[in-house]
Amino acid sequence: QVQVVESGGGSVQAGGSLRLSCVASGYTPSGYCMGWFRQAPGKEREGVVVTYINGGNPVYGDSVKGRFTISEDNAKNTVILQMNSLKPEDTGMYYCAASYSNWCRLQSWEFNYWGQGTQVTVSS
Repeated sequence: QVQVVESGGGSVQAGGSLRLSCVASGYTPSGYCMGWFRQAPGKEREGVVVTYINGGNPVYGDSVKGRFTISEDNAKNTVILQMNSLKPEDTGMYYCAASYSNWCRLQSWEFNYWGQGTQVTVSS
């Protein structure tokens, strides 16, 4: 049984930083895809970043390029999302997800396992 658990999030003023963590457990092969997605009220789920664990370069959504950075702690099956220069439009529920398909893309329907989400609120 695969489990994905996020932590971090919270409230911050515009221009500030937050750090999110995500741990996948249950089935963690040598290579698989993990990603972050977000959803604001009344809006569709948006891809933030995806990365192939143990190989491959991260792919960032256009709205977060240059501000967000994903990193891996392979020994702990953990990915970290460092979010800098936050804007009010970054507000939303952030979800971590894992995919064991052959693809690693910013497409939420390709991800099989999802965390419960963590709220990020950026005030102006």
